[in-house]
Amino acid sequence: QVQLVESGGGLVQAGGSLTLSCVASGIFFRINTMGWYRQAPGKQRELVADFSVDGSTNYVDSVKGRFTISRDNVKNTVYLQMNSLKSEDTAVYYCHADVTRVATMRPMDAWGKGTLITVSS
Repeated sequence: QVQLVESGGGLVQAGGSLTLSCVASGIFFRINTMGWYRQAPGKQRELVADFSVDGSTNYVDSVKGRFTISRDNVKNTVYLQMNSLKSEDTAVYYCHADVTRVATMRPMDAWGKGTLITVSS
């Protein structure tokens, strides 16, 4: 079982900044990819950014240049630094991890419960 716990959401004015954190705990062989998804009201969940075990990162076009994802493999934590926030960034942000299980040595998806970010204009 893998647990992901997010923190750092809240209300911020447009143009402001927030940092999200997500800590993974439990029993697993390795965390492969960690990242962030978001779901705005009435919209599908979308990938915001992720950080692979090889160090590569991936961002959705709408956040490039504004958001930065980082990862601490010792702490099993992923961060999302969000700058120049816009009203369209308002959403529930979910932490995601692709984890290799010890029992099966197969990958599995783990999700956090989500944290709400509201950007006021």
